[in-house]
Amino acid sequence: MIPTIDSPDLNDNRDYRYTGRENTNRPEHELIVSWVPQGATVIDLGCGDGSLLALLKARKNVSGIGIDRSPSGVQQAAQKGLKVIEGAIDVPLSGFNDDQFDVAICNATIHMVMYPEVLLREMKRLAPMQIISFPNFGFYKNRLDLLFAGRVPRPHLFGYSWYSTGHIHPLSIKDFQQLVRDVGNLRIVQQESADQTRGIKRFLGRMVPTLFWTLCVFRLERTA
Repeated sequence: MIPTIDSPDLNDNRDYRYTGRENTNRPEHELIVSWVPQGATVIDLGCGDGSLLALLKARKNVSGIGIDRSPSGVQQAAQKGLKVIEGAIDVPLSGFNDDQFDVAICNATIHMVMYPEVLLREMKRLAPMQIISFPNFGFYKNRLDLLFAGRVPRPHLFGYSWYSTGHIHPLSIKDFQQLVRDVGNLRIVQQESADQTRGIKRFLGRMVPTLFWTLCVFRLERTA
């Protein structure tokens, strides 16, 4: 199996390096694309090498911009013809106006920033629709690993150790729901799993997502 960008054999997720990789394909991309309106203006916060933004541009004719702190990610995105800025995403983004975009996206990054609440608050300010994805740390295998091994759960460290991962704010579905309430003036419109499961696993995920979803995608909208 070819290692993904998230594999510790290939990268350090505290400081992603995208040089030599044209695209980063992730299972949640198709779901996110399906939620973005045709021709929308989009800001992709934590855009990496711009693969998702490029896909949205090709499939949905979106216009927009990405922000990422990885110099190599910004360089790769620029090579795709995208407009991308190097910088932090969990700070006040004073260079952008209120409601400058139709959709604000943060894909698989909210758990890797120091100030997730600032990030979500800025997403709410920048666009009426927000799409956020993250690995569900409340997954049942994590709970069992903590209970029986007495250590930081390893299933969602994706091969890293507790001290070498960029996942500094692991969260569960319930944690995210609480964050939405704390930030305020947001409501969850849709939540789905990007897990490619079938049969009993898919059924269990539908019945008890807090236990059986591994990768969650949420669509929010501003209420005021």
